[in-house]
Amino acid sequence: MNNVNYIPQSAMVIVAHPDDIEFSCAGTIARWVKEGCQVIYILLTSGDVGIAEPGMTRARAAEIREAEQLAAAEVVGVSEVIFLREPDGMLENTLALRKRLVREIRRFKPEVVICGDPTVMWVGDNYINHPDHRAAAGAAVDAIFPAAGQPNLFEELTEEGLTAHKVRKVYVQAWNEQADTFVNISETIDLKIESLRKHVSQMKDWDPEPMVKEWAAAAAKGKEMAYAEAYRVVTLVSDEDFKKMTPGFDETESIDESEGIKTL
Repeated sequence: MNNVNYIPQSAMVIVAHPDDIEFSCAGTIARWVKEGCQVIYILLTSGDVGIAEPGMTRARAAEIREAEQLAAAEVVGVSEVIFLREPDGMLENTLALRKRLVREIRRFKPEVVICGDPTVMWVGDNYINHPDHRAAAGAAVDAIFPAAGQPNLFEELTEEGLTAHKVRKVYVQAWNEQADTFVNISETIDLKIESLRKHVSQMKDWDPEPMVKEWAAAAAKGKEMAYAEAYRVVTLVSDEDFKKMTPGFDETESIDESEGIKTL
């Protein structure tokens, strides 16, 4: 097991709903932000069917949940949050949505994108992965590769000044048996929990701390850390090629790319 302390310079998180980030990767984001990483959140929907209360309208629910997401992002130091306002509960991985995501990837030019796994449907024996989660993950993956980095796709974006951009790494949120990279969030798990609590409309009187710590401890088990978030990492631009793209590159230096399970 190799120890690699990788902090990207910039990262984008693409998810379906407000609170998806806080449940999944807010500990990682908090750690990266502390180390100087610039982060942007892309929310495909505003969770407008996620408040099942008498008299609640979709418009009002969207206002509430967007405000909660902004407050949650602020806890971990993220100031840029984009809401695409696709229909909650009816999200589809369409070509039009792919283009919207390509636009944001080319605009922000993230080194890393965090997203879900579009292949996950059955989670344990008591949960089916939300169709919006699967659609969001599929749209993210399709936008990342090859569309965002292919200059001959969506050429009209180039005319807007949004040139092709190749994402270096994709961090796919993973269950333990699928994961190959574990980010140590022992110092930021309290921020993760605090950010999750900002989603008052979803948490209500429930305290998420015990469950969040139980999940994070399970991910960290046997990895010399108290709490972790788990990912499968796909490297689209090799470390060697990425270094050559970096200003001040010295050809006499070399990179040793590690293999196997990584703990960060």
